Amino acid sequence: MAIFRVIVLLSLVSALNGCVIAVNTDDWEDSAWFSRQHKNAERIEQLELGNLETDIRQDFGDPDFTESFARDGSQFVVLFYRTRHVDTDGTTTKNETTPLVFVDGTLVGWGDSAIENATGMN
Repeated sequence: MAIFRVIVLLSLVSALNGCVIAVNTDDWEDSAWFSRQHKNAERIEQLELGNLETDIRQDFGDPDFTESFARDGSQFVVLFYRTRHVDTDGTTTKNETTPLVFVDGTLVGWGDSAIENATGMN
């Protein structure tokens, strides 16, 4: 009888092998990216013009995107940090980020219009 129980148990275990159980899949607010974007948005609210790029990188961590260029003897760096959810597609896109704009290592603005304002480019 004990052998029969073992065989039945092994059959049940092998039948369940490969099954996926999804629990609470709609609760994306508990995901790591949601927590990160929420923290980034809170940190951005605390920023002050003149903050140093090195300090912000240390506080925020690696940006989702980075752009940089030199013009008129100044170095422009734009760090993009995830701050909002747009599409549930598994990737962060620029429209889900907030740009932080630095000129020569100093924060001169943030937000969607900050790049144009800092560079005079449209």
